[in-house]
Amino acid sequence: MDAETRVAVVACGAIARHVRDVAARRGWPVDVHALPPLLHNRPERIAAAVEERIADLRGRYARVAVGYADCGTSGGLDEVCARLGVARLPGAHCYDVLAGAARFRELLEAEPGTYVLTDWLAANVDRAVVAELGLDRFPDLRDAYFGHYRRVVWLAQHPTPRLRAAAERAAGLLGLPLETVEVGDALLAEALQTLVAPSG
Repeated sequence: MDAETRVAVVACGAIARHVRDVAARRGWPVDVHALPPLLHNRPERIAAAVEERIADLRGRYARVAVGYADCGTSGGLDEVCARLGVARLPGAHCYDVLAGAARFRELLEAEPGTYVLTDWLAANVDRAVVAELGLDRFPDLRDAYFGHYRRVVWLAQHPTPRLRAAAERAAGLLGLPLETVEVGDALLAEALQTLVAPSG
């Protein structure tokens, strides 16, 4: 099947592998084009990066979709999607996509001081949190950043022993207890179904 009959998904690098896995299992004709996951630390840059990638891909695919929720763009990504006529994942952030908006809201209502990990963030905490926040150079900043948090919740997509150890280590680095909520990728698959296979 050539690219002209395929769907391109411009995805956040933090969930790109999961998008590929779901598409492969479902047999969808999807190519995933990942953007750097550390864009999440600069959400004001996400919409422009997505727009640039869509411009690169358009004309080479039957359809282009966006594998991001709003992700801190404050509507900027919605403006791009509306202007270009493409759809994105639902919700305010990937936590809504993975856990469901209602379930995630309940987690925060139960403990507002919750720091959330995904599989990617658990595995990349040194790069995405420690280095990005300068905690490797200034470890005393940990309490300034995380002093008001009370727990870490890992939204476990694939709770392998390796990822469980990574999540435990991440919580330890932040000095917080870890709770695991297994979410799998069923809700992500459901959201992708709407994006890439609307006819079912």
